[in-house]
Amino acid sequence: MGLLGNDLAFARALTAHEHESVMALGNRKLYAADTHLLSEGDRSGHVMIILQGWVTVSVATDRGAPRLILGLRGPGELLGEMAALDSHPRSATVRALGPAAAQVIPGDAFRRFLAQHPRVSGLVIRQLTFRLRSADQERSALASLTVLQRLAVRLTELSRAEPAGPYTPSAPRPLPTGTVVHLAQDELAATVGATREAVAKALRLLRDQRIVRTGTRLVEILDPELLALLADGHADSHPDGHQE
Repeated sequence: MGLLGNDLAFARALTAHEHESVMALGNRKLYAADTHLLSEGDRSGHVMIILQGWVTVSVATDRGAPRLILGLRGPGELLGEMAALDSHPRSATVRALGPAAAQVIPGDAFRRFLAQHPRVSGLVIRQLTFRLRSADQERSALASLTVLQRLAVRLTELSRAEPAGPYTPSAPRPLPTGTVVHLAQDELAATVGATREAVAKALRLLRDQRIVRTGTRLVEILDPELLALLADGHADSHPDGHQE
């Protein structure tokens, strides 16, 4: 499973000259928490590079069911490139988890830039390939892992995410931020393709075994080693030894 983008975000893979040139194509825009940066089905064609904050990428599911969160994107990540390249409607909705900032670049300007910079075009293709592979892994996980295992994978992954501070192209990749995940239970449920009730039950099991502590929009990981074992499938489906 993989909710986060690849280890080297698009903007961080650019040279200093490429970075300056691509940023000059657009303008910085600020977004409030819960604002939609992009909307599923919309026919806009611009792209965005996240400068600060975290956003979720989600798609609609069956009528009445919660949206499925496909990705969590942070500073340096490129968004909206598919619609810019194929002129089809947006395939997902991008929503700000908290205050966010992004460089918004018109689609035609971005396409011209890629045509003139084959190396950067290759970076976009690499990103698309990575995200397609991640989507395949997500579908496999939904079919083969229990809710508890999927949640353990997700919490382990999110705990290693970089902070949502401003994007600086010359800054080194930060070390893992620790063991606190700032998502509500319904948002966690959407990231693992499960109901809120199923995730609440799984969190209760983890809490009873002192693997996590929960609060309002917060999950603190107390025992990352055991959580990682659950995520890797090297422990029983339940931390107390019972199978689900």
